Formats: sequence, C-alpha cells, structure tokens
Amino acid sequence: MSGNWGSVLTELIPLALVVALSPLSIIPAVLVLHTPRPRPTGLAFLAGWLFGLAALTTIFVEVSSLAGGLKEKPPGWASWARIVIGAALIVFGLYRWFTRKKSDHTPGWMNSMSKFTPLRAGLAAAALTVINPKVLFICAAAGLAIGSAGLRSPAVWAAEAWYVLFAGSTVAIPILAYAVVGDRLDEPLTRLKDWMERQHATLVAAILIVIGLLVLYKGIHGL
Repeated sequence: MSGNWGSVLTELIPLALVVALSPLSIIPAVLVLHTPRPRPTGLAFLAGWLFGLAALTTIFVEVSSLAGGLKEKPPGWASWARIVIGAALIVFGLYRWFTRKKSDHTPGWMNSMSKFTPLRAGLAAAALTVINPKVLFICAAAGLAIGSAGLRSPAVWAAEAWYVLFAGSTVAIPILAYAVVGDRLDEPLTRLKDWMERQHATLVAAILIVIGLLVLYKGIHGL
C-alpha cells in the first residue's frame, strides 16, 4: 500500500500544478484584495476556493468508489479514464494556444470582483471551481487517481488534503500574506496580475499540454 501511496501523491503533484498555476486561479485572488474590505473578503474567497476544490475532488473519489475503484488493486478502467482526461487536456491546451491572441483581456465579470463583499467572494470562489472547465477536469482526474489507487480510507483523505492544499496554495499565499502584511503588497500583486493577464492564454495552453501529456503517459503506462 505504501507503493500506491507514493505513486498517487506523485501523480497528484502535476494535476495540482494545473490549478495552482492557472491565471484564472491567481488573478481573482489578487482582485478580491482590492475590495473595500480586503482581508475578510480575501479570506472568504480562500475558504470558498478550498471548499470547492475539496467538494469536487470528493465527488469524483465517490464516483470512483461506485465504479469499483476503491479496491486493493487499481481497476483497469482507471488507465482508460486517465487517457481520456489527458487527451482532453491536450486538445483544450492546443485550442487555447491557437486562440491565444483572442484572449488577451480580462473578462468583465472578473473585474467586478474588486467590488465583492466577503459573502459574495466566498460563494463566487466555490462557484468558480465548478464552472471553470479546467478546474473541473483536473479535480475529476485527481479524484479518480485517488479513488482508483487502492488506498484505505485514512490514506484517501490524506491524499485529498494533499491535493487540495497544493492546488489552492497560489490562492492561499497572496491572501494570507496580505492578511499579515497588509497594503504593502498592493504594488507587487498588481504587477503580478498585470503580467498574468498579458500572458494568460499562453500560460494556460502550455500548462494544459504538458500536464495532459503526463496524464496520458500515466494512463498508457498503466494498460
């Protein structure tokens, strides 16, 4: 079981990186720090984001369980699920690459986040994890990877916590840092946001293609 434990944690790292390094994860976290009440709004957004990631991942772990995934030995269908998800990530990444010049502006709905209240920020963060196809796909891949690894319940929960904390780290870092340091972070966070807005489509495309290849390889290797 220790071998499965180490293998699933290794597999979760690149998946978590897709969510963590996505501009659509980091930019909203910076924007809510420019609201009239940045500290409570930022912390509410962080709570909603982590809750959304945890809920989605748990749902797909349970789906894996219903499909017979939580056994001593990983089921054969898990490799095919990885192949499908990996291929989908590559296709989506290629699409983002070829349409990157059409996606160099921040959506209007995202700019409105600088006016959010704490309650609205928390609800919006949880909703973003569901309506963002990339986050949904990655949480599905993570949940299926955990649920099909043949881990026992304590290890399953530990693996979920590992993934959620890793995936949510780039949202947590600026928000928690701002809670401690305050508005001294305004200028560097604004520069980061502006850079990620300019490079948004390119970053997303590169991340999706690389991680898609890793997930696809894992699936093919498991056949």
